[in-house]
Amino acid sequence: MTISVKETTSIKLDVEIKAKAKEIFKELGITMGEAVNIFLSQVALHKGLPFEVKIPNDETKKAIEEARRGINMESTSIEEMIAERENIKNA
Repeated sequence: MTISVKETTSIKLDVEIKAKAKEIFKELGITMGEAVNIFLSQVALHKGLPFEVKIPNDETKKAIEEARRGINMESTSIEEMIAERENIKNA
């Protein structure tokens, strides 16, 4: 078995995102350092980010901006979504 050598590093993180992530890691039973090591291991394994990163096209950018401004948004309940799904399945 190979013993890995650990190194201390310093990074700047968004305070709110870090706090939210730490809560999730706590639920998972891992530390922030273990989570970072998992992420870095996946980067090395995939030879890149372990998830897809895309620059949105113009249509998507417009939809994102409209959503941020509350344009073309409507409230929908779970019940309405289930009913709509059932209607589509039965059509």
